[in-house]
Amino acid sequence: MQWMTLFKKELVENWRNKKWVWVPLIIILLSILDPITSYYLPQIIDSVGGFPDGTVLELPDYAPPEVVLMSLGQLSSLGVLIIVLISMGTIAGEKKSGVSELILVKPVSYSNYITAKWTSLFVLVWISLFLGLLASWYYINLLFGDLSFVALLQITFFYGLWLTLVVSISIFYNTLFRTPGIVGFLSIITIMIMSLITKIFNHILEWSPINLSSHIFDMLMTDRISSELIGAACVTVIFSAILVVGSIFTFRAKN
Repeated sequence: MQWMTLFKKELVENWRNKKWVWVPLIIILLSILDPITSYYLPQIIDSVGGFPDGTVLELPDYAPPEVVLMSLGQLSSLGVLIIVLISMGTIAGEKKSGVSELILVKPVSYSNYITAKWTSLFVLVWISLFLGLLASWYYINLLFGDLSFVALLQITFFYGLWLTLVVSISIFYNTLFRTPGIVGFLSIITIMIMSLITKIFNHILEWSPINLSSHIFDMLMTDRISSELIGAACVTVIFSAILVVGSIFTFRAKN
C-alpha cells in the first residue's frame, strides 16, 4: 500500500507537470522526423529553390529496417537527452528543496521511495517509446514498405531496455547529488563514455547496451533474434538492476 501510494503520487505529479503530454509528443516527433524527411526530401529541396541546372540527385531506396534505424538514431541522441532532462530532478530536486526529508521523516521505506520514482519514469518512457515507434511504424508501412506489427513490438521491447538503463543511470546519480544539473551532466557523460568504450573495444563488447540498436537492425534484416541481441539485452537488464539496487543503498547511506 505504501509503495502504491508513492507510485500514484509520482504519476499525478508527472501529469501536473504535463510530462504525460509533451514527452510522448516529442518522442513521436523524433521517431517520425527522419522517415518523413527522407521520403519527401526531393519535394523539400524543390520547395526551397532546388539544385542548379544539370545537377542530378539520386536518393537510395530505403528498406524498412534502414528507416527504423534512422528513428532509433534520433531517439539515441535527442531522445536520450529528453529522458535525462525529465529525470535529473526526480530525487535531487526533492533533496534540494527538502521535500524528500518531509517524506522520509515518516515511516517510508527507502526502497519504496526509490523504486516508485523509477517505476513512474519507466512507465512514462515505455509508453512514450511505444507511441513514438507506433507512429514511425505507420509511416514506414505507408511510405517505404511492409514492417510487421510483431517487429514493432520486438523493437519496442529491446530498445526500451536501453532507455530503461538511461533512467536507471539518472536515478543513481539522483541519489548522490542534490543539484539536478550535475545529475544531468554526469548521466550524459556516463552514456558518452559507454559509447566511446564500446566503439573502441567493439570486437569484445558485442553485448554492450550501446549495441542494442545495431543488433535490432540485424534482427530486422535477418528476421531472427540473434544471440548477440539477447546477450546485450540481458547485460542491459543486469546493469539496470544493479543501478536501482545501488541507488537504494547510496540513498540510505546519504540520509
